[in-house]
Amino acid sequence: MLKTAVCVAGTEPVLKIKDQQTGEVATDRETGESLYTVTVMLMEDGRAEIMKITVPQSGLAAGLKPGAMVRPVDLFATPWARIFNGQLSDGVAYRAARLELVAVEAAQ
Repeated sequence: MLKTAVCVAGTEPVLKIKDQQTGEVATDRETGESLYTVTVMLMEDGRAEIMKITVPQSGLAAGLKPGAMVRPVDLFATPWARIFNGQLSDGVAYRAARLELVAVEAAQ
């Protein structure tokens, strides 16, 4: 991500569900911590992209709410693909160690 990139939270953190039928919550494989998904708008060079970023509960900044500027820390992307009912689905899964709030300086 370029230093000119701006990330804005688009949603409140939502608990990630591993199994919709049982309601089992997704957890971090190493720590067992609950995982959350936050929709973030990445704006860079006149373009915007919507990303759903998975973050462990301890990585959610206090006061994180829609419209807050954030900085994903240790963000990585994992491409995925699967065939379901004969149809190919693919995309990119985003994961970050944490989302930090970014202080915005008032315009003079």
